[in-house]
Amino acid sequence: MAPRTHDFDLAGLRLSAGEGRRLALEVPIEPLQLGSERYTTEPPQVPVELSISRMTGGGYALRLRFSAEVLGPCMRCLKPAKRSVSVEAREVDRPGGGEELDSPYVHDETLDLAGWARDAFALAMPLKVLCREDCAGLCPVCAADLNEAGPEHRHASAPDSRWAKLRELKLD
Repeated sequence: MAPRTHDFDLAGLRLSAGEGRRLALEVPIEPLQLGSERYTTEPPQVPVELSISRMTGGGYALRLRFSAEVLGPCMRCLKPAKRSVSVEAREVDRPGGGEELDSPYVHDETLDLAGWARDAFALAMPLKVLCREDCAGLCPVCAADLNEAGPEHRHASAPDSRWAKLRELKLD
């Protein structure tokens, strides 16, 4: 079983310049709030592969890889949905290397692994979490599930109120 971690002590590895390690860890990914809906991961403790390389001149090159399921309501019909998400993220932290080489997840040689995994998962999620690719959603008039109602589901269109005065016109 891989060790569970929120933060990871990079200095504790005592890597020399050019040296690297590949670790198998488990990271909790906090639920995400998209719109007003809550999305969670399956499993809650996600097994991840973390590759760490010490750079010449100080700093670290990091790579994070994992796969998990996102669970939550379908964005069209609100039924439970489940989609697989694969994540591969890279970060570089080199002190004094400028803004592009300063990782927001590394502070004093401690990696915020849970924060990085959650952000990478959120960026890798599909734009729309659907119960199925061809989900028809809900009827905008009566909120019936169009997946169950089928293509014959119709409503009589209400007359356009802008033409009401013309209906009062009597032509002989």
